[in-house]
Amino acid sequence: MSDINIRTAQIEDREAVLAFCANTWEWGDYIENVWDEWFTNPHGQLFTATAAGVPVGILHIEMLTPTDGWLQGLGVNADYRRRGIARALYDAALTEAMRRGASHARLVVHHENVASIKLSEAIHMRKVGAFSNYLAGPVPTNVRHAPNERTQLATSADIDEIIDYLNVSNILPITGGLYYAGFKAVPISGEMLERHLEKHQIYLLRRWDRLDGLAIAQIREENKEKRLSVGYIDGTAIEAISLIAYDLRRRLNELQVERVRIYGPDTILIRDAFDGAEYETSGDIFYTYERGLY
Repeated sequence: MSDINIRTAQIEDREAVLAFCANTWEWGDYIENVWDEWFTNPHGQLFTATAAGVPVGILHIEMLTPTDGWLQGLGVNADYRRRGIARALYDAALTEAMRRGASHARLVVHHENVASIKLSEAIHMRKVGAFSNYLAGPVPTNVRHAPNERTQLATSADIDEIIDYLNVSNILPITGGLYYAGFKAVPISGEMLERHLEKHQIYLLRRWDRLDGLAIAQIREENKEKRLSVGYIDGTAIEAISLIAYDLRRRLNELQVERVRIYGPDTILIRDAFDGAEYETSGDIFYTYERGLY
């Protein structure tokens, strides 16, 4: 490691970084699409590892909230692996997160990426959740449903009921208490719920005079299409989750959105619910890791 240096990325690092990232996966890498954003993001810091002055590693840390850091984009030139570079990049990024006031740092890793999983655990992160992505298009709006099978938009008057529901939820703990968007996650809190309520982004399912489930969602531009991105979904049973998932498909036309994308916890209950609502998934599972920075 004597010839390895970890520093803030420089604009001239771009081509070298993109070159060694080009073969990260069979399809390439996404770094080229986010480099400019990461390089200029005032809420984050892009780090480069260099060997003899040449970039051989990269990692980005972003502050998603004043106290929550998100690690992403780790990459090391194949010729320089097993030399402690990834660990050194993580150490630099976590130090930067703490300097900016982070109390927690998180990341996502594919369940088959054994090396990244071992590294995450080596830097004292713990797995707090696992999820898969589910996609579906619209359904005909003329299909009739009973009123208790339809969601309704929550209002600020519902905040206490929503919090009470989440406090006894069986789903919330297995998600790590997180809401996902753009493959990043932030903790679900009272303030976070209030922000989504103000933007009309929480859907409630009421049945038998009680709250039976909910979804938190926002419209996003993803992969060159407009999607309703559901970052958290909950229900007291399979049927409730399935009804919510199906009703969100029904809303797509009125929202002028092409598809629904749901970050669904990796459980049999959730898989069965989305099967019933006719969602598709690649089967890829992603683990979310978290570390307290105290």
